[in-house]
Amino acid sequence: MLLRIPGVYPPQEDTWLLADVLDRHGLAPGRSVLDLCTGTGVLALRAAQAGAHSVTAVDVSRRALVTAWTNARLRGHHIRVLRSDLVAGVRGERFDLVVSNPPYVPAADDELPDTGIARAWDAGKDGRALLDRICVEAPEVLGERGTLLLAQSALSGVEKTQTMLEEQGLSVDVVARTEIPFGPVLAARRALFESRGLIAPGQRTEELVVIRAVR
Repeated sequence: MLLRIPGVYPPQEDTWLLADVLDRHGLAPGRSVLDLCTGTGVLALRAAQAGAHSVTAVDVSRRALVTAWTNARLRGHHIRVLRSDLVAGVRGERFDLVVSNPPYVPAADDELPDTGIARAWDAGKDGRALLDRICVEAPEVLGERGTLLLAQSALSGVEKTQTMLEEQGLSVDVVARTEIPFGPVLAARRALFESRGLIAPGQRTEELVVIRAVR
């Protein structure tokens, strides 16, 4: 069980899909790992438990960082926690592995919340406010032969993510997919998604993917 302060995104299907990829591909042991948008710190913890050489967990939420730090201490792992707008606080460093489960849910408008739990999922009208930045910024901190693992919904444009990462000189593929029922947030926005053509009429499921990009 993970400690979770109110207002911090709880691990859900996308988190566990990404954690499973991390485990199956054996990317953490002996490596330096950066967890962007760490939330509860579950992915950072998974990397530490797998034997990562060092783990840095980044988030803009102070509550998330307190949660991640506490969860690490309770399990006897040393994780550096850093309040940062994505890679801003680690520019100049290089990591063997970057993992990220960022906000990616399309919202009513492009104004991003700066407080509250919605900050954990709202990502602008197209859901790409964070994804586009990660595609450009994460390669800046990838070491030689470094790997990025990125979770997102198909509602937010998987092909665009692949194209943007390829434009950064990375080799890109989708390494995991799963179909899940809409949760409360997406169910409440079903009419909005239908009006934008993001889903078919009556659709009540979304596809989640994990994208791997290798330098």
